[in-house]
Amino acid sequence: MNKRIRLRTLLFGGVMTLLFLILIGRIFYVQVLQGDFYYEKAKARWAAADKLTAKRGTITDRNGNVLAMDTIAYNVSVNPKLIHELGITEEVVKGLQETLDAPESDIRKAVTAKKENGEFYAHRELRRGGWQIEKQTADELTAFRNELKEELLKKKLGYDTGIMIDETLKREYPRDTLASQLVGYIDVNRENKTGIEAYFDEQLTGTDGIFRYQKDGVRVQLSEGEIEYKPQQDGSSIALTIDNDIQWYVEEALRGIMEKYQPKSATAIAADPQTMEILAMANMPEFNPNAYWDAPYANMFNHAVGSLYEPGSTFKIATLAAAVEEGLFNPDELYQSGRYKVPGDTHVIRDHNLDGWGTISFLDGLKYSSNVAFVKLGLERLGAERLRDYITRFGFGQKTGIELPNELTGSIRFQYNMDIAAASFGQGVSVTAIQQVAAVAAVANGGKLMVPHVIKSVTDPNTNTTMLTEPKVIRQVISEDTSRKVGEYLEQVVSDQEIGTGRNAYIEGYRVAGKTGTAQKYIGGRYSEEKFMVSFIGYAPVDNPRIVLYIAVDEPNDRYAGGGSVAAPAFQEIVRKSLRKMGVAPNWVPEENSGTNEIKVVVPDMGKLQVARAKDELKAKALSYEIVGDGGTVLAQIPSEGSIIHPTQKVYLITEQKDKLPVPNLTGVSLRDALELTSIIGAKLLPQGSGYVVSQQVEEKNGVRIVKVQLLPPAGSELYDEAAATVAALSEEEAVEGEAQPAPKDEQAAEN
Repeated sequence: MNKRIRLRTLLFGGVMTLLFLILIGRIFYVQVLQGDFYYEKAKARWAAADKLTAKRGTITDRNGNVLAMDTIAYNVSVNPKLIHELGITEEVVKGLQETLDAPESDIRKAVTAKKENGEFYAHRELRRGGWQIEKQTADELTAFRNELKEELLKKKLGYDTGIMIDETLKREYPRDTLASQLVGYIDVNRENKTGIEAYFDEQLTGTDGIFRYQKDGVRVQLSEGEIEYKPQQDGSSIALTIDNDIQWYVEEALRGIMEKYQPKSATAIAADPQTMEILAMANMPEFNPNAYWDAPYANMFNHAVGSLYEPGSTFKIATLAAAVEEGLFNPDELYQSGRYKVPGDTHVIRDHNLDGWGTISFLDGLKYSSNVAFVKLGLERLGAERLRDYITRFGFGQKTGIELPNELTGSIRFQYNMDIAAASFGQGVSVTAIQQVAAVAAVANGGKLMVPHVIKSVTDPNTNTTMLTEPKVIRQVISEDTSRKVGEYLEQVVSDQEIGTGRNAYIEGYRVAGKTGTAQKYIGGRYSEEKFMVSFIGYAPVDNPRIVLYIAVDEPNDRYAGGGSVAAPAFQEIVRKSLRKMGVAPNWVPEENSGTNEIKVVVPDMGKLQVARAKDELKAKALSYEIVGDGGTVLAQIPSEGSIIHPTQKVYLITEQKDKLPVPNLTGVSLRDALELTSIIGAKLLPQGSGYVVSQQVEEKNGVRIVKVQLLPPAGSELYDEAAATVAALSEEEAVEGEAQPAPKDEQAAEN
């Protein structure tokens, strides 16, 4: 008996010892041999990570007006598995549908989504209706989720409703359709992009950061846990060269063309010919990048750089410049217009009126836009080699280098005499709109072909550095003297109100140069008699060009409408407003009885308006202004309401009482307005001369502010040169007298 008990005891002890040894071995294996492995697994369970989303850089115009920016938005997702287990499917579907205003079928599909094996998914995104929603909608959804949470807590089902609302970033375009093809868009997934958004994606896109930490079971950060922090690097901000106001003028004019002529498309580019900074670039039809999914892709296409076409008569500017540079253009020389038989070819080239205008001068041929005149210049006088060389030197057949995607090069075909003859007047060559602008800008600016730019600067917020785009000259194509002569010839195309094809582009008071274009479209192996590309290109003022503008209209609904009737009036409207906006003084002021009030505007009533509102109204009318004082409300204005002024004259908005007002800049103000303005601010005006203020000097004597002003007649008038010479002579006499006067006694004493 004792032996049996002892045996059982030994057996039990042996088993226990064995188990203990196995346990010790397992502990040794886990803690020592596999310690690192299980430690890493434990760390992974403790670890939590939050992604720090980088902001995409903003895109602005040259003056800081925001065109594209990142804003806070919210994404909604659901947990179908949890919602099913809680039995709240119908409540969730109804609540989401009412809050998000999305189709009930789409929401139900996401809330009840199953895998192929029949199990419910644990996470589904509400891409339709619940993606990148506004804060107000997110707040309403949060309120619904909190109500649902309270009901679950009452039933002791926990607090998780299976509805997730995550903060994210959304790309927003505050000015909607403005410059939409230029700026482009980026889709909600930040994958598909166009325009500047695509071309500068690498610079605009930042680098996401991360915050890793260790947590306990309820996701509270452990006080002594490991931390890894890598801050996000926000994307660079880009300032474009375009001007918000000029862009608006261009788009407004193009909308008028679309409404009246219903073409397939209309394109316009405005640039500063001295720097080739693009001031505006627009295409119609347009689209809203905030709702890009509502527009066909064709509306997003930038024809300014990505479409090729035969330019027609606007191309004659290159032929003219080449002929003038080579000394082959005599404006007074006569030729027979009407028709031209191409040597060694069966083709006969005709002028657009078929019969021509008889024997006329080459200058009149330019005004009439005679094809025959330019065939004689291009084919007979310049010849194939020189003509092609100038066309190439003007930048045709090659990319301009503008910072935009999808730019095309175009082509020039010189094989037969007919090719050379046709190219002389813009047929048989393919170009882009931006090439046309760059070439004519070279004619305007003294002969320099320059790289066009849409980027003013790129600013990196992480290093606080800004990279500016500098003007870049490619080559000198023609001399400054040729540039001046060609400008004078092209000016007559616009100023001659009898035969000039560009007369509808005339702006009273300004010297405008330009050329019309009406090109037959090449369709099905032949030139169409029904479909045309009509255009106008020009610049102003001729003596100191500040803007070059090209407008092209594809297939207007009137087959008889040419560039002079379709595009030239829009050119006139855009350039007139832009010159006002830029404060460019007119070359001359028309006489009151000249029969035109084109450059006269009526001053609106600004009284008692808030300063911000008054500024907006004056901007809308393209009137320059100056705020006098630091008040928030307009107390008075000069000129007064209803006054008739030239659009370049300033409107002064008085916002404080006179004892607090500084003396404003009176340059360009008439004597009457200068007297009224100085009276309002409590100063005394001492004028010299007549006309408009050209300089001022402020002094104070016995507590009274004295403003001395020099006035001259309008520039370009008959009296201007004489008055300017008189003022210059008086200034020289005063300078001589000042040098001859003895020094004051105290200065003499100091010298002794």
